[in-house]
Amino acid sequence: MTARDETAAPGVGVPTDMAALVAGLVTVTAWGSAFVGIRSAGEVFSPGALALGRLLVSTAVLGTIALVRRDPLPRRRDLLAIAAYGLLWLGVYNVVLNAAERRVDAGTAAMLVNTGPILIAIFAGVFLREGFPPGLFAGCAVAFGGVALIGIATAGAGSSSGLGVALCIVAAFAYSFAVVVQKPVLGRVPAFQVTWIGCAVATVVCLPFAPSLASDAGGADASAIAWTVYLGAVPTALGFATWSFALRRTSAGRMASLTYLAPPVAVGLGWALLGERPAWLAVAGGGLCLAGVYVARRRGRKRR
Repeated sequence: MTARDETAAPGVGVPTDMAALVAGLVTVTAWGSAFVGIRSAGEVFSPGALALGRLLVSTAVLGTIALVRRDPLPRRRDLLAIAAYGLLWLGVYNVVLNAAERRVDAGTAAMLVNTGPILIAIFAGVFLREGFPPGLFAGCAVAFGGVALIGIATAGAGSSSGLGVALCIVAAFAYSFAVVVQKPVLGRVPAFQVTWIGCAVATVVCLPFAPSLASDAGGADASAIAWTVYLGAVPTALGFATWSFALRRTSAGRMASLTYLAPPVAVGLGWALLGERPAWLAVAGGGLCLAGVYVARRRGRKRR
C-alpha cells in the first residue's frame, strides 16, 4: 500500500461499511424469501431436483452477464477455492437442507442451521485470524436466542427426527466452511465472478439429479415452476452476488451475524404472502435477532 493509499483509507471506511450493510440486507431479505419459495416448490420437486432447478436458472442468469463482462479467469489456486465454495454451499448445503426440511419442521431447521454464524465466527477467528471480539459473540448469542424463540413458536409437534437434525447440522457446517474458504478469494477475484463460477460448479455437481428434475417438472404446476425460477434468480443469483460483494468489504464474523435476520424476514413474508400469522413468541424472537445483529455490528465498529 502506498502512502497515498494509507492516507485515503480512513476516508472510505464508513461508505464501504454502509455499502456492505446495504448489500447484506438485500441478501438476508432474498434468503428469507427463499423459505417461502422452498415451502411451495418443495411440495412438487424432490430435494436434489429443486436444487438443480434453481442452480440452472441462476447459472443461466449469471453466465449471460459474465459473457458481457468478459472477466479473465482467476488463477488455478483461486479456481480451486471457488469450486470448493460452490460445492459446499451452493451444492451440498442446498440439497441437504432441502432433504432436512422434509423431516423436521421449519422452526427446528432454522434453529439448527443458524448455528452457522457462530461456527463462522469461530472458524474465521482461527483460520482467517479475525480474532474473537467479545461483542461479536455477545451479539451472536442474543441473535441465536431470537432464532430459538422463533423455532419454539413455529415448531410442529412430532415433526422432528434424528436424521433431519443430523442433516441440518451437516448443512450448517457446509455453509460455515464455505464462507471461510470464500473470504480470502474475494480479496483477489471480483465478487461477481466468484458467485457465477461457484454456481456453475454446483450445477455440474448436481447434474445427476437431472432425471428427477425432468420427472418432477413434468407433473409440476405453474406455481411450482415459477417459484423454482424465482429461487434461482433472486435468492441464488442476486442473493449470493450481494453476499459476495458484502463479504469482500467486511469480516466474515460480522457478515455472518447479519444472517440472523433471515428467520424473522421469513416469518414476516410467510405472514404477508401465505397468511401464516406468527405467534407473539416468534415476533419477540425476531426482535431479539435484530438486537443481536445491532450488538455484533455496533461493538465491531467501536473496536475498529
